[in-house]
Amino acid sequence: MTNLVEQPAAIDLRTLSFPPEFTPGAHNAVTTCLRIKPEEKVTLITDRKCAEIAASMALELEQVGCAWNAFVLEDLAARPLVGMPEDVLEDMDSSQVSIFAVEVQPNELRSRMEMTDVVNRRRMRHAHMVNITAEIMTQGMRADFLAIDRLSQAVLDKVRAATYVRATTAAGTDIHAELSPNYKWFKTSGIISTEKWGNLPGGECFTAPGEVNGVFVVDGVVGDFLCARYGILRDTPLTISIEGNRIVRASSKNKQLEKDFWDYTHTDENSDRVGEFAIGTNIGVERVIGNILQDEKFPGVHIAFGDPYGAHTGAQWKSSTHIDVVGLGFNIWLGDADGEEQIMRDGVFLLDS
Repeated sequence: MTNLVEQPAAIDLRTLSFPPEFTPGAHNAVTTCLRIKPEEKVTLITDRKCAEIAASMALELEQVGCAWNAFVLEDLAARPLVGMPEDVLEDMDSSQVSIFAVEVQPNELRSRMEMTDVVNRRRMRHAHMVNITAEIMTQGMRADFLAIDRLSQAVLDKVRAATYVRATTAAGTDIHAELSPNYKWFKTSGIISTEKWGNLPGGECFTAPGEVNGVFVVDGVVGDFLCARYGILRDTPLTISIEGNRIVRASSKNKQLEKDFWDYTHTDENSDRVGEFAIGTNIGVERVIGNILQDEKFPGVHIAFGDPYGAHTGAQWKSSTHIDVVGLGFNIWLGDADGEEQIMRDGVFLLDS
């Protein structure tokens, strides 16, 4: 006699209940950040872990009156995903907007890149809500994204005129990033356009740097699946030495973190290369919480090793990996041939937005 394994029933987001505390953040996502119109079509992608959050956004889509289709990944394919299910990619080909609210698993970056390839090709407005949680829905997603957009624009105007960025922290960060005129700066402030898909909650300005040198002390968080594994690193910071845009050393009292980070950033020939230099601008986020989706928007500097988002920044090289690292309490100076201007002191912006 064969023992049959009972499969869980497919999830219908229209009938799934969710905490009412999610509603303000869901409304922010659909109406303020994505500005979805009744005549548009939306592809909503989620998984079982984030289904209640997706259900809160599904109700907002219903209230807008737009057409939308939802996909729960476990109903389509085994996790971790080898690739994004074809049903999802096909539906995106007829949508103007997509929302990705999923708890990621190790080695799923390829599937996400297949999804964003469609977003980039079709110039969709895409909300990337990787590892979204109830905590983020009731914190970062309730931010005033119009105010964040104003601050982000003020930062963007200044960094586009600079030739380098210098940043320090009390924990020991001391880095110098030369900026390349061939690489574009972008803001992803939470107000999402067809120019660049964005994470939600939003709040950053980023580019691919020309060259980064110095020391970056990660006393905030590391990204991808390592974030959930190690949480906030204030007590066991990761110190990364960078020369010529490449990692030359990484050390931490937590030797397993040190090994996991080193292994991740040596997956391919460009995994150890600084692909992103960014300034977080979400002034609605008051502290790091151990979740990279929100923590990388925390006011200050974060950098990422691996893929430089070349379709947007103009960088010509690629990587199969991308991992962010976040520090705390930054001092930031922007410089050019005429001198320097400090735009942040001890984690507080000195700019009027």
